[in-house]
Amino acid sequence: MARYLLGKLWQSAVTLVLASVVIFVGVRSLPGDPALAMAGEEADPETLARVRADLGLDQPVLVQYVRFVGSVLRGDLGESIRTGIPVTDLVSQTLPVTLWLAGYAIVVAVVLGIGLGVLAAVYRGRWPDYLTGAVAVLGLSVPSFWIGILAILYLAVELGWFPASGYTDVLQNPARGLYHLTMPAFILATSTLALLLRQTRASMIETLGADFIRTARAKGMAWPRIVTRYALRNSVIVVVTLVGLQLGGLVSGAVVTEQIFALPGIGKLTLDSVFTRDYPVIQAVVLVVTLFYIVINLLTDVLYTVIDPRIRIGGRTR
Repeated sequence: MARYLLGKLWQSAVTLVLASVVIFVGVRSLPGDPALAMAGEEADPETLARVRADLGLDQPVLVQYVRFVGSVLRGDLGESIRTGIPVTDLVSQTLPVTLWLAGYAIVVAVVLGIGLGVLAAVYRGRWPDYLTGAVAVLGLSVPSFWIGILAILYLAVELGWFPASGYTDVLQNPARGLYHLTMPAFILATSTLALLLRQTRASMIETLGADFIRTARAKGMAWPRIVTRYALRNSVIVVVTLVGLQLGGLVSGAVVTEQIFALPGIGKLTLDSVFTRDYPVIQAVVLVVTLFYIVINLLTDVLYTVIDPRIRIGGRTR
């Protein structure tokens, strides 16, 4: 187990280094000049040169990258070109909002997606299967921003069930904070819910047709117990993989949802930074999201061995 974890940590470290290179080069490939955005359109060449020197943009790209990596290792993500606020402060203020939103959304997607997927598999070819299939098609085909606009119009404006925008800190007021996040979380969870539903249904149908399930039924074991204890447990491995990938996707894909519902999350921060060519903020946000992806994938790999001890680790069974 220790050898397996060390191997995964090494792979994660290499991935993070390669990602930092891609992030650094990609950000500098964006059109536009951050020095011009900071100094103004009417700035003279001398002013632009001074701003570039202050930002370190007059140095060779390799030197800029080395300085960037050194600053990150010291925990210094620089200052925002647009506001002058330390990037660490901006990320620490906005990241919790996105994490609460993504966490709420993944809970909704897992509970409803797996539940409806099991229901569809158990009642295969009957009306629950057709109904859940329609839900999956709608979740995958209708854009989330369109669902979000409709939800605001009907659930917030017409019916007044939920607030149309705004955010309350969940830690300060849990009930009101979760209430504000409920509608955005359900909107963000739609595509993930649909994917989990379809994957759970397919895995459950395959497992329910296995020999050990038929043996359990022949011995007279109760059908609910067969479904929950044996079929679902053997089907959940593939679902865990999908959940791990989707959780990272929800964090990075919350841009549209945060923009629609005016949530002060990291997605909105990223969008504002791209518009103003704020290099330090863009680099920090993408690096944090990448690190989040890597950690989630590592935890997912480890979780496999908890769910199913038969999984081989390092070429040997546990």
